[in-house]
Amino acid sequence: MSQMFDEDNPGSGYAGGSWYAGGPGYGQPPVPPMPPRRRRGRGLMVTGVVALATGAALGGLIGSMDHTATGTVTSTSKTALSSSQIASRLDPALVDVVSTDGYQGAESAGTGIVLTSSGEVLTNNHVIEGATSIKVTDIGNGKSYAAKVVGYDATHDVAVIQLQGASGLTTASLGDSSTVQAGDSVTALGNAEGKGGTPSVATGTVTALDQSITASDELSGVSEQLTGLIETNAPIQPGDSGGSLVNSYGQVVGMDTAAGTNYQFEGQSGQSGQAEQAYAIPINEALSIAKQIEADTTTSDVHIGATAFIGIGLDNSSNTGSNGFGGFGGQGNQGGTNGVTVGNVVSGSPAANAGLTQGDTITAIAGQTVSSAEDVAHALVKYHPGNSISISWVDQNGQSHTTTLTLANGPAA
Repeated sequence: MSQMFDEDNPGSGYAGGSWYAGGPGYGQPPVPPMPPRRRRGRGLMVTGVVALATGAALGGLIGSMDHTATGTVTSTSKTALSSSQIASRLDPALVDVVSTDGYQGAESAGTGIVLTSSGEVLTNNHVIEGATSIKVTDIGNGKSYAAKVVGYDATHDVAVIQLQGASGLTTASLGDSSTVQAGDSVTALGNAEGKGGTPSVATGTVTALDQSITASDELSGVSEQLTGLIETNAPIQPGDSGGSLVNSYGQVVGMDTAAGTNYQFEGQSGQSGQAEQAYAIPINEALSIAKQIEADTTTSDVHIGATAFIGIGLDNSSNTGSNGFGGFGGQGNQGGTNGVTVGNVVSGSPAANAGLTQGDTITAIAGQTVSSAEDVAHALVKYHPGNSISISWVDQNGQSHTTTLTLANGPAA
């Protein structure tokens, strides 16, 4: 069983933990967290790695989205390129993503891949999860933009954001991930350690295909199983989440997402670590989801537009998180009641107006029984600000309540 760390969250203080390249991790109990840096990465912790028996489900080239004449597409090559040549070609099609969570006073950094000249960007959901505002700096032109979430699929850790007022951006040349084979040379580019500026370069080879990992984000408390991933030994770092995994010919074949290592965060031992295993979402899968988002196709996994907000925070005594999908508490029980426990309630939020208080146990949302953070996330994914849903809970005196509340506009994912 591999342990993973959060590539985008060096401040989360997980030693030998797991990560998404953009959000905190799951799995082993965390060590006491180090004080977060001003700009931290976020990631998912991976608790299990299993090779799937079947091949990749997606075949054929999906292709790039809306490469218009007003922008430039990064060039590919008929012959193998060096890592420096790959970086010089692909860097202009990457962006640094800084997400601010106003509810927790936190800031995290990740990476994005430019899909369209007008500023549509592909990234990991965990990079923007919980964000109340997003700032993006385009590497190609050096300009910074505010960004809005177009949509996301938390289950598959894919999100699309739109840069406001962008035009003429350099877009990435996208390859066909179904052609990737073990042993292929790859280069990972991203915003390592959230430093910004010229993207970092990590080289390696594809070590396995069709990998499955169980990953969890400590901020949202949601655990998901990602499948069909490309595994490499490229030493990616916190902040690389959402960055590009590039083949020898300058084509993006994957999106960096998670990594595992015996990692020591700076401030604990004065050392930084390198990934022993890294995982990327195949670009074919990521683009398939991105196209659903672009087409405004809502599914049980894909959410379009603004995130619905309940206003419930995490009970810090649990190992689950807060915010995601409007914030919800960790697992717990009140007098033997199964549900999710409320850690805190945002003043003036729908939850507060409905009468929920810290220590209550939510048992159902929108008619669906909930007993974990994942249940809450899945119950809310199809709803939007302004929708009315039922919520049931048991208070600290053991009394049951059910009411209808109107969802507010909240942070991403």
